[in-house]
Amino acid sequence: MSGTTNLTLDRVASGQQLPEFGYDVTATTVVLGAVATRDWRPMHHDKDFAQKRNGVRDIFLNTPNLAHWFERYITDWSGPKGRPGRMKFFMRGSVFAGDHMVFRGAVKGVETDPTGCGWVTVEVSVSVEGNVMTACTARIALPTGPDDNPWRRSGDAWKP
Repeated sequence: MSGTTNLTLDRVASGQQLPEFGYDVTATTVVLGAVATRDWRPMHHDKDFAQKRNGVRDIFLNTPNLAHWFERYITDWSGPKGRPGRMKFFMRGSVFAGDHMVFRGAVKGVETDPTGCGWVTVEVSVSVEGNVMTACTARIALPTGPDDNPWRRSGDAWKP
């Protein structure tokens, strides 16, 4: 992932693939994500409850934790000046403790809006053992040049 570079709009093209990113999910990953989002529902920290009450194999990532992972993947790629504008995702399955999740993405569109803000639309998926668990579409503002910074935009100049 680029992360340390300042990706600019001119270096992105429709069809471009984002680097793959894999992560081993542990019980700690699941629990800390639930705690950070104040989600006290037991299926995110109590394996017995998850198995006996929910009928699943283990505790699993909650929705806000998964959203964080998508944001991390996208901003690691875009660098520190990449600013998420919108994101929506559809959960098809759960990511459990013990899974190895793999993120893959592709650029689906590049544009500059009437205010001069550069936008990239990406489609991202997280898979476990080759099965897509969640698919995401995100719109990220990228600098249009070395002196631009989407994080400085506000009011009428920021229309995600």
